[in-house]
Amino acid sequence: MSDSAIRPRKEFGKTIAADITHRLREEIIACGLAPGEPLRFDVLRERFGASFTTLREALTALAAEGLVDAQEQRGFRVAPVSRQDLVEVTDARVLIEVELIRRSIERGDDDWEIAVISTLHRLKRIEQRDPEHPLRDPEWKIAHRQFHQALVSACGSATLLAIRAELFDRAERYRHLSANFRPRPRDKAGEHQAIMQAAISRNADLAVQLIEAHIRSTSDNVTKYAGHLLDAE
Repeated sequence: MSDSAIRPRKEFGKTIAADITHRLREEIIACGLAPGEPLRFDVLRERFGASFTTLREALTALAAEGLVDAQEQRGFRVAPVSRQDLVEVTDARVLIEVELIRRSIERGDDDWEIAVISTLHRLKRIEQRDPEHPLRDPEWKIAHRQFHQALVSACGSATLLAIRAELFDRAERYRHLSANFRPRPRDKAGEHQAIMQAAISRNADLAVQLIEAHIRSTSDNVTKYAGHLLDAE
C-alpha cells in the first residue's frame, strides 16, 4: 500500500510542540473539543505546561491543516463545521473515490485483492471489541483508513491518492459527528463487506454505487442529527 496515500504530517513526540499538536488534533477530530470552541492560552498552558511560544506553534500548525481558526485580536478556536464544507467535502470525496475504485478494479492484481480482503478482516476483528462504538478505538480508525486505502491502492496515481487522503482526513470530524449524534448504530460492517465483495468480484458499477452511498450516508446523518452544529457559526 502506497505511503503516498497518507498525507505527510510532522511526527509527534519529537518536540513538545509536535506532541501537543498531535494531541489537540486527535481531540478536535474526535469532537472532544467542539467545533467553534475557544482555545484559550491560559487553559492550554495549565493543561500542557507549555510556553506561549510552544502553544502558538502547535495551534498555527493546526490552523494550516484547517482544524483551528486564528481570529484577529481574539486568539484561536476550533474550526467550525458548516453545511457548505460538509457538502464540498462529500462531493469531492465521491468524485475521487468513484474514479479511483474504478481504476483499481480495472488494474488491481492478486496482491491488490489480498490487501482488500486482509485489511477488511483486520477491521472486522477490531470491530468485535465494541461493535456499537468502533470510532472510540484508535486501532479501528487506523484499520478503517487502511481498508479504504487498499480499495483504491491499485489506481496508479500517487497524486490522486494524496488528494483522496487529504479529503478522507477532512471528513474525519464529520464521521465522528455522525457516530455521536445518530440515534442508532449504523451497519458499517455490512457496508464494508458489500463494498469489498463488489470490488474483488470486479463489479465496478456496483462498487461505485456502494462507495457513494457509504460516503453520502455519513453526510446525511450529520445533516439530519447534528444540523444544529452546522448552523452554529
